[in-house]
Amino acid sequence: MSDKTTSSKPYAVQRSEQEWREALTPAEFTVLRKAGTEPAFRGEYTDTKTQGVYSCRACGAELFRSDTKFESHCGWPSFYSPLAGDAVEYIEDRAFGMKRVEVRCASCGSHLGHVFEGEGYDTPTDQRYCINSISLRLQPDEPSGSA
Repeated sequence: MSDKTTSSKPYAVQRSEQEWREALTPAEFTVLRKAGTEPAFRGEYTDTKTQGVYSCRACGAELFRSDTKFESHCGWPSFYSPLAGDAVEYIEDRAFGMKRVEVRCASCGSHLGHVFEGEGYDTPTDQRYCINSISLRLQPDEPSGSA
């Protein structure tokens, strides 16, 4: 019996497992395609303050903006809202004997992390999207005044 409710949704970006393995590093593949978790406090975006858009490392779909990123001190980048309501999908996750909500890229189905509610953070949504850095790629904003 599976601990996760899987999506039967057809994704806009589809690749075979072998194609994903060839496109991603082994660590990226483990997190993005096998729902792994990178070690806490080691991801490249945990503490970054760079302004820009965070996209799915697997397919490039835009997921989060830096202005929704906040310091939760949990060990992974935290956001209070995705870029658009349909940028991510939610899957019930009952692994580890608890109910959590997995967050996946809505374009390719890659695992991003989990979303938690009601933890008391001072954010507009009272949600914490706890996202693996390795699932993301940051495209910094262009400096103003550049051509």
